[in-house]
Amino acid sequence: SQSVCLSPGVSPLIEKVGDHKDLKKLLRTRTNVLVLYTKTAAAGDAHLKLLSDVAQALKGQATIAWVDCGDSDGRKLCKKMKVDPGSRQGGSMVAFLKDPSGPPLWEENPEAKDVVHVETEKDFRKLLKKEERPVLMMFYAPWCGVCKRMQPIFQQAATETKGKYVLAGMNVHPAQFDGLKQEFSVKGYPTFCYFQKGRFLHHYENYGAGAADLVAWLKDPQPPQPKTPEVPWAETDSAVFHLTDESFDGFLEEQPAALVMFYAPWCGHCKKMKPEFDEAAEILNRGSDSPGVLAALDATVHKAVGDRFKISGFPTLKYFQNGEEKFTLPQLRSKDKIMEFMHNPQAPPPPERSWEDRPSSVSHLGSEDFREALKKKRHALVMFYAPWCPHCKSAVPHFTAAAELFKEDRKIVYAAVDCTKGLNHDVCKQEGVEGYPTFSYYHYGKFVEKYNGDRGVSPPRHGGHTDANPSD
Repeated sequence: SQSVCLSPGVSPLIEKVGDHKDLKKLLRTRTNVLVLYTKTAAAGDAHLKLLSDVAQALKGQATIAWVDCGDSDGRKLCKKMKVDPGSRQGGSMVAFLKDPSGPPLWEENPEAKDVVHVETEKDFRKLLKKEERPVLMMFYAPWCGVCKRMQPIFQQAATETKGKYVLAGMNVHPAQFDGLKQEFSVKGYPTFCYFQKGRFLHHYENYGAGAADLVAWLKDPQPPQPKTPEVPWAETDSAVFHLTDESFDGFLEEQPAALVMFYAPWCGHCKKMKPEFDEAAEILNRGSDSPGVLAALDATVHKAVGDRFKISGFPTLKYFQNGEEKFTLPQLRSKDKIMEFMHNPQAPPPPERSWEDRPSSVSHLGSEDFREALKKKRHALVMFYAPWCPHCKSAVPHFTAAAELFKEDRKIVYAAVDCTKGLNHDVCKQEGVEGYPTFSYYHYGKFVEKYNGDRGVSPPRHGGHTDANPSD
């Protein structure tokens, strides 16, 4: 290998390589090598100047090598190494530096070669205008778990329908695409939109999530199928007594003891708890020497009772004796715990002070002030959480300590949003929260990226856990 000086400011420490043997020798004899491939010598100048400083700073610790794919020797080497410096790889460099062991960006995954990757709104409009074939567009966000699971399926469908249809992907999470998302009703990720001759016709929805389903639908595209409506709990064959605004007081006055579950049909935790509640009701409501009965009330329909008891989260369980409220019981979630309590009703332990009520430098935000508060901050790290989530509880002291470190800096805020509280649920959904806790970084109110790193006070690193089910 030989040293080269392209122009003033370029370090002689950068080694120009033009031969495959020389490159192999370099990689064999040096432990830490970064190779820059450029299309022409001139195109390399800016990069080489930048890397000259790096070479100087890491003298003796790392080697910077350069291959000019524009000269005859370099061209052969670039071909052998399957490198095309003409392709745009800014995004992959960012992604690589953030997570060197992570998967490649979708647009740079060789298995996704049959998917058309669209980067800008201009390219998107251009594709629709010139393309004669039908286009199925997958609008996605890079952090979205469902999108990642759908990518190989979408790739397979693209390969199977190559030549007849165009399957394209576009990351529309950045705020610059808000208008586009509104135009095509992109309310979550992924969203699939079908176009013919530039005209939007249908969303692909509720038709199955396999490559074969996509291919079959493309042959005969139809509007979204209506979701099979869920049978209301009150209409199922359940032993639970289902109450209304009208029947509530009369029913409870007749019962020496009753445990009432206030619920919302959309609430995931309520759905999870229903079978447990049903099973306990089978025993308690149909037994002759029962210590009490189980009842339920849909607080989204029977609002007068819900308001009277100040129900703000779901599910809420309250215990009544002879029509009089005795306890609220957040800890009863399983059949066994319910049975145990009904046979020996005890006041629950006093609730812990909520994070929001404890003094700290964390700014607790809600649907009413979330956007306004972040607009003024240059750097904002937001923790979206649920009070019941164990990972959230263990993250709270670290997050609070980090907030304390930066409390004097007016341009930095550590903020938290309780996704189970009131209308915060909608904010969390809009911000793409798929599990708890989710940490998102914002710059003057604009979402930049999700932080999946270390939950200590130290700077970010990759890794970490979330508790799923943000839907409640």
